[in-house]
Amino acid sequence: MTSTADRGAAPSGAVPPLGSTSPPRSPLALLSGWKPKFLLLALVWGMSFLFIKIGTEALEPLQITLGRMATGALPLAAVVLLRRGRLPRSPRIWLHLSVAAFLLNVLPFTLFGYAEQLIPSALAGICNAATPLFAVGFSLLLLSDERPTRARLVGLVIGFTGVLVVFGVWTGFAGAGNTGAFLAVGAAVCYGVGTPYLRRFLTGTGHTNVELATAQLLAGTAQLLIITPLATDMPPELPLRVILAVTALGALGTGLAYVLQYAIIGAAGATIASTVTYVAPIVAVVAGVVILGESLVWNEPVGAAIIILGAALSHGSLRPRRPRTDGAPTPPS
Repeated sequence: MTSTADRGAAPSGAVPPLGSTSPPRSPLALLSGWKPKFLLLALVWGMSFLFIKIGTEALEPLQITLGRMATGALPLAAVVLLRRGRLPRSPRIWLHLSVAAFLLNVLPFTLFGYAEQLIPSALAGICNAATPLFAVGFSLLLLSDERPTRARLVGLVIGFTGVLVVFGVWTGFAGAGNTGAFLAVGAAVCYGVGTPYLRRFLTGTGHTNVELATAQLLAGTAQLLIITPLATDMPPELPLRVILAVTALGALGTGLAYVLQYAIIGAAGATIASTVTYVAPIVAVVAGVVILGESLVWNEPVGAAIIILGAALSHGSLRPRRPRTDGAPTPPS
């Protein structure tokens, strides 16, 4: 995207003429571009799986999800207030937001919690890389403005082959590890179903993405405030490490992540913003191995690379039949 003021500017790599007195750009100015935000978003989303793993040390998955969503709504609510925004008033919109919150937040966040009771956080991050594959597949099934292309179908085949490699299908599907991986892939399926649901029912509501995202998290938090006390017991103790992890998971991995994502979409476009999904699993693997001392079997990172390749091919070949403005929020990982 190039603004009117930038049209006459020299290319970014051009050497200034001799005698130029243009002051050097400050560090704050360098951080204002979309690339630092992109890297920060990849870091935040990738680290989320580490925070979930730490949370499972003392909390049930539903409790982690409740803490994540409650603390995640705070940064978004602050942004809405600062911008003098407004939350939806229509009961119909709130109904759709409640469904979206269940599909994109309550259910997948909880599934990741159960998964990470059985598998390393690094493997959970790898399974999450399949999210774009399911988003493309369900968009094909549920949205009339999406059509298959050869590149997209090839990408789906490659990507789902990568999922089979991660599972190590040649060894069978038995064992706690594969059960955990199935739960993590189930979370990715939820994202795949929820994404076209958002596009179909929450586009063109007259509200900004941040307003819808804030309302979505509030709706999900309300659901969890009813479910969690009935389904779980209070932990006997709550270490500070766990409290900090869940707070960071919500405030950074959910709340700040939405703000960063929308800033990247506004500055660089939705296509570039979506590619952060391919970087976050790398962060998750590095964080799990380096910080938590986790280990992976060779087929898991190899499968992750195949999944990312297939997801990039299938996602990059999306071609809507007509231009549209998508006003629905994209789910963070």
